[in-house]
Amino acid sequence: MNTRFEDRTDAGERLASVLTQFRERPDAIVLGLARGGIPVAAAAAKALYLPLGAVLVRKLGIPGHDETAFGALAWSGGRIVRLLNRHLIDQVLEHGVRQEWLDEVEARERAELLRRAETYPAISHDLTGKTVLLVDDGLATGATMRAAVEAVRSSGAGTVVAAAPVGSVEAYTAVSQVCDAVFCLHLPGKFRAVGSFYRHFEQLTDEDAISFLRT
Repeated sequence: MNTRFEDRTDAGERLASVLTQFRERPDAIVLGLARGGIPVAAAAAKALYLPLGAVLVRKLGIPGHDETAFGALAWSGGRIVRLLNRHLIDQVLEHGVRQEWLDEVEARERAELLRRAETYPAISHDLTGKTVLLVDDGLATGATMRAAVEAVRSSGAGTVVAAAPVGSVEAYTAVSQVCDAVFCLHLPGKFRAVGSFYRHFEQLTDEDAISFLRT
């Protein structure tokens, strides 16, 4: 199998091929992690004949090392769920990162999450007892996916499934511990940035993500 995807739509179509057990399930819904996961989720939902929604998420990156997440925030059901990596926080505090810097990151990302909650179209769904397929464009640390899992569970979801075209082994393992199943097409031994597994991996705007949801 070609382990490089043309774009997020191609990745979503290929991801749907391992999710066929959920095809046309009346109790199932696909939720993309905004923003990058929404085009992937849209393509998968279309192939599986399932409704599409979104979970708003924000990674909490360590100052100066933004790609390393010390936690994540997720919005679902009108509330924010906060997930922190306490072990990593203790480590960075020991190496000179100040707690107020982490607090500033969280405050900034919380404000952005609330802004998006007001900007995006109605994305709330009744998840009570539903089989929820959470889809992202990749699992680097797994922090945002784990926050999304907790968010939809708090909204009453029954079965929670995580799915992504590519992921690190560490993220796959971490996510597996909090949801009912994880589907990942490619788990490279040496994981690079998620974008390195796509030929076209443009930064999405809110308008881009909203257009997929409306379509």
